[in-house]
Amino acid sequence: MQNFSVRVTGDRPPPFRQIVIPLSDGTKLTARLWLPETPAAEKVPVVLEWIPYRQSDGTALADSMMHGYFAECGIAACRVDIRGSGNSEGLLRDEYLKQEQDDALEVIAWLAGQDWCNGNVGMIGISWGGFAGLQIAARRPPALKAIVTACSTDDRYSDDVHFMGGALLNDGLQWGAGLFTQLGRPADPAHAGDDWRRIWMERLEGLEPPLAGWLSHMDRDDFWKHGSVCENYDDIECAVFAVGGWVDGYSDPILRLMENLDVPRKGLIGPWTHMYPTWGQPGPQIGFLQECMRWWRHWLMDEDTGVMDEPMLRLWVGQNPKPDARSPEIDGGWIGLDQWPPQANETTFFADDRTLSPTPARQDSKVVLDSPLTLGATGGEWCPLDAGGNGPEFASDQRADDGQAWCLDTRPLAEPLHLVGHARLKLRVSFTGERALLVIRLNEIKPDGTSARVTFTARRLKRPNGVAPGEAFDVTIAVNAVAHRFSPGSRLRLALSTSYWPMFWPEADETAIRIAPDSLELSLPGMPAEADDAQPDLGEALHAKPVASTTIVAPEYKRYVVTDQASGMVHLRSEDTPSTWAIDGLSISNRYDHDYSILPHDGGSARAGFQFAQSYEREGWSVAIETDTQVFRDNGKLVLKSRFTAREADATVFKRNWTHSFDY
Repeated sequence: MQNFSVRVTGDRPPPFRQIVIPLSDGTKLTARLWLPETPAAEKVPVVLEWIPYRQSDGTALADSMMHGYFAECGIAACRVDIRGSGNSEGLLRDEYLKQEQDDALEVIAWLAGQDWCNGNVGMIGISWGGFAGLQIAARRPPALKAIVTACSTDDRYSDDVHFMGGALLNDGLQWGAGLFTQLGRPADPAHAGDDWRRIWMERLEGLEPPLAGWLSHMDRDDFWKHGSVCENYDDIECAVFAVGGWVDGYSDPILRLMENLDVPRKGLIGPWTHMYPTWGQPGPQIGFLQECMRWWRHWLMDEDTGVMDEPMLRLWVGQNPKPDARSPEIDGGWIGLDQWPPQANETTFFADDRTLSPTPARQDSKVVLDSPLTLGATGGEWCPLDAGGNGPEFASDQRADDGQAWCLDTRPLAEPLHLVGHARLKLRVSFTGERALLVIRLNEIKPDGTSARVTFTARRLKRPNGVAPGEAFDVTIAVNAVAHRFSPGSRLRLALSTSYWPMFWPEADETAIRIAPDSLELSLPGMPAEADDAQPDLGEALHAKPVASTTIVAPEYKRYVVTDQASGMVHLRSEDTPSTWAIDGLSISNRYDHDYSILPHDGGSARAGFQFAQSYEREGWSVAIETDTQVFRDNGKLVLKSRFTAREADATVFKRNWTHSFDY
């Protein structure tokens, strides 16, 4: 099913112009604007993308492919670097601040008022841009008529890169270290002129590691509620097209948006990770930009494109997965649904020794779940390829981790078994510590023994009020939703563990959980009777010709797992070898490493480190930045050490160290 060819629609990149958008407080934002050479109407709508990732270089290729395509189709597109990023003035201190939303309201009004605009604005974005679309839609700017939000969330605590089920995600630490680096990037003198250095020095002097703020809020409080549109779905009044993939970390929010929004809406979840479906992996890639144009013409130009006559939600039902850390594959096909959640029969399994049985079995024994903390090396990253590379970040064959977990298997399936939605696990548990981490995986075990992870989740359990240490209590946990067909001859495996390193930060001590096997119930919602299995024609993947750039030194992506046979310590290291590319006279070099280490029975030994190095060069101009972020435990505290160094030519112009500590 894999298809990684995308057809280019023209023989040259669509033209654009660099513009400056003034804000009411005097701050100037830089943007790239595509106006159609052949407009679809006398006045046209504009699609806005609102992110901090340097439109003049960092995302210039991807921007030209997507926004250039919209311009080729006759509408306008605008890609703005938000306050404090790229060549825009001001300070960017953290993600999704109110100031960011306020600025967006001004920019939307400014775009809607241009003499070439029909007054209608759409927003599109993936990840940060997808978050921004939802959050700004909740502010109800009058000109904003519709959004496309990809790989985003309605809940910044329960379904974002920071936490899963209250468990700290190492992807969030990685992202925090990366954002820390981005906050101190320089403006480009080719665009900012002589002001580049003033802008850069202001950014450096105002710099603080965003991780310090995030780790100060370990529970869902007002910090995380801000920007979480689930707090009041009714705040959103424009049309919403939510897009993502089952391999991405942001699929559950799409289903919640379909369930809870009271506006025209559509959802699409394919077999992809953190990328637009045009370039989707594992595949198949689809004509996503054509689908966007049908959406824009319907909502921004009042044309009947038929887009709202189709099923509200399209889901890829995966089958026959082939796990591979670099390049997994999954077959399958689409279903369409007009409501979520759908009505479907459930299949329930019970524990019978090490078997998942369709009937309950009497068992008086208890299972003590106390996994080695090194379990999880085959789990990949929570959000594969989120850093933009092609490294081996996907989950691989799970057999090595399954061997260290408590696993219960069905007998080989005589007929297909469907899971469409959230599997639910009921358990009676007890533990003596303050908290306990429980990781749940559902795997398909193929006849040759391959263990392919289908879905998973984690919960950082806390005893309910009034429950004493060691006293049992019941929990019901929803596993991340998926649509999957377990093939005849395969087995369904439930794998439970108290660790999954390095995806989740471990508990410091007393990690064991006691489980009553006779309390275990695993329920799987099946294929909805109303599902439309007619395969839609989603078209071939297309994009506009990208702007010119040159790869001088291509990166290599490497990932190692090394075990010290004397101590048992497992060390996982991921490296991007130094790379250099050039665009519009600017040469950019990057180096990115991250590493994790842990002892098998000592949660206090966990350590994560992230190192970034970037340089920017033009004729007569050279700057470089380096950051180092370390997270570890010391004296019962979670410690964050951060360092930022900046150089202009050969001189160090900024160097600062920070140390923070937190309870976890």
